[in-house]
Amino acid sequence: MSGDTSTTTDGAATDAVPDRLADAASSVREVLGIIAADRLGLLGLVILVGMVGMAVFAPVIAPYDPMAQDFTDKLAEPSLEHPAGTDDAGRDILSQAIYASRPALIIGLFAALLVTGLGTSIGVVAGYFGGWIDDALMRLVDFTYGIPLLPTIIIIVTLLQTSMIVIILGIAIILWRGTARVVRSRVLTLKQMSYVKSARAVGASDYRIMVHHILPNVLPLTVLYASFAVGWAILTEANVSFLGFGDPNLVTWGRMLLLARQSQALLLGLWWWFLVPGLMIMLLVVGVFMVGRAYEEAINPEIREAEV
Repeated sequence: MSGDTSTTTDGAATDAVPDRLADAASSVREVLGIIAADRLGLLGLVILVGMVGMAVFAPVIAPYDPMAQDFTDKLAEPSLEHPAGTDDAGRDILSQAIYASRPALIIGLFAALLVTGLGTSIGVVAGYFGGWIDDALMRLVDFTYGIPLLPTIIIIVTLLQTSMIVIILGIAIILWRGTARVVRSRVLTLKQMSYVKSARAVGASDYRIMVHHILPNVLPLTVLYASFAVGWAILTEANVSFLGFGDPNLVTWGRMLLLARQSQALLLGLWWWFLVPGLMIMLLVVGVFMVGRAYEEAINPEIREAEV
């Protein structure tokens, strides 16, 4: 008897896995369909796909080694040989811009993962338990709101070392605050829902309720704030590099702008030197925010109804 019951339970659990995967795939297709139907969302998605493709296939797309110097061809204007010109060391600007998409996307993605992971965890715990735990965590959030993002990261990389990992961690320990506050507000509503009360009534543990009943319902909100975190992380890294605190061994858009400023490219009329990395930063960040805006519309029917 017990063996039959165990077999039945295992079979039900096994059958539930494909069903959940099918539901998740259906939700993803629905969201992508809504984003594709939005013109700005579709444009942002095209930009993101293009940027990711450029980063992945940089060795194939880039016409030159981004660090290769040729002082006989320095400060060359855009031409067929160098479509985006060269800098004061004869390095190809277009090749540098293509390779610089790699650290930008890596920092943006991993910083967003840490920001949303930390912020969601703290927000769920604070909203679910309430009481002194909620008060303590929200006071911590209030404290981090008083910490400026860029100066703090500059201090961190100065005290430790300049690397992508340090910059990612610096961004994450500051930007999680927004996600935590929004998720906590959502959890305060969710924990009053009947299915949560029913789960608690049948003896489900707090961990199970948070993971299986509350977390799935805050994930859409988490993904939305992750898209915003990607944009902020990319901008922050560009600012840090532009101010001279970035990794000197990396080719980044911010460092390209720093070298252009140090060589007085603007005063000398070397417009291609600062225009290309500037456009790359703008395109990637705008693309991320366009997709984020479309995703917000996808998960919030009230916004869609208001725009109809």
